[in-house]
Amino acid sequence: MEYSSWTISRLSMIVMLLAASVTLARADVIMDWNAKADAIAAEKQIPPAPHSRALSMMHVAMFEAVNAIDHRYAPYKLSLSADRSTSREAAASIAAHDVLLSIYPDLKPDLDATLTNALAPITDGDSKTAGIALGKEAAGQIIELRAKDGSSAVETYRPLTTAGAYVPTVVPLFSTTGATTPWVMTSGSQFRPGPPPALDSEVWTKDVNEIREVGGRGSPTRTPEQTTIGRFWFFVGARTYNLIVRQAAMAKGMDLVDCARLFALTSMTGNDAIVAVFDAKYTYNFWRPITAIRNADLTANAATPRDPSWLPLGDTPMHPEYPCAHCIVSAAISTVLQTVVGDFGEFSLTSPTAPGVTRKWSRLQDYSDEVANARIWAGFHYRFSTEVGKDMGRKIGALTVATQLRGVEAMAQPSR
Repeated sequence: MEYSSWTISRLSMIVMLLAASVTLARADVIMDWNAKADAIAAEKQIPPAPHSRALSMMHVAMFEAVNAIDHRYAPYKLSLSADRSTSREAAASIAAHDVLLSIYPDLKPDLDATLTNALAPITDGDSKTAGIALGKEAAGQIIELRAKDGSSAVETYRPLTTAGAYVPTVVPLFSTTGATTPWVMTSGSQFRPGPPPALDSEVWTKDVNEIREVGGRGSPTRTPEQTTIGRFWFFVGARTYNLIVRQAAMAKGMDLVDCARLFALTSMTGNDAIVAVFDAKYTYNFWRPITAIRNADLTANAATPRDPSWLPLGDTPMHPEYPCAHCIVSAAISTVLQTVVGDFGEFSLTSPTAPGVTRKWSRLQDYSDEVANARIWAGFHYRFSTEVGKDMGRKIGALTVATQLRGVEAMAQPSR
């Protein structure tokens, strides 16, 4: 039977479209495990720092596994290699499963079931067997690499007090996080900022008065929209930005390897941002607005009046104020996405702390700026702290993209 050139061309196009759709579907394995890790964090109420560590371990292991087959990018630290016929989907799923199992051993039945479902569509044979072995090797090496990263250090925070004086007995969060081993930075202090402004300075006077007016629980100057945004961003941690990274990957139609790289870069960046900000927070131990405003008479600054009953819009996070953690993370993630993906159209997010509200943006900068403003409207952070946090985040994001998981072709280019 003979076919016309038009028919042949049409059949070729159909084959190409089907191949493309298969490639995109296979990339879902990265996002599926990302969503699984987020669901575990939500169910178990895992705080942001340990969840960020789990994500970064999982995504780096997944990247190392699939990149060992393609060698499209420089590895993070592992020296793995596999035949081109090795199943990328099997390798990625096993790597994710084994890392999460090492962190959440009590979830073995659930994780095993998720893995079984992920492996079921893959045809049995040498390719699948090789992928399983590769994924196990990648996960094992990453688990070993992070075994002594300081994340299990015993908390020893000492409240400042005098003998016999009562202090609140809730232990602050993440006091040891700043000393954990980062993925990209040389140490948690690499981007440590200078100290917060003096309590008699113009910046302090302006910013504490701003948050006293706009961040208070019954503020008459905060608009309804600002109140909604403030409440929306009570939602914190990687569960916020992972949803945005997924939208970016889907909008750009990334294949499995590129998707694995993007999530490895963002998860490493997010983890390092948390390490950096808690290094700074516990270095300076700076007071939150609720403490500063209720004790404003201690500063001897007549321009910052004391309000003995001031309360923020929400419950203040249990760690020091300076700099803003939400700000550093959103700026770091935005920087990575802007550099690797660029603009990818409108993206959106919902929040469990603002039911029924959907926030939408078309620029990553607008998303990052909204997060910073929300922390002021919530009564949690001074404006100078949000600006310092964003600056730190941009530096960490830029460092990650410039030094990690670079394209092989780009690395081969001679320096100018």
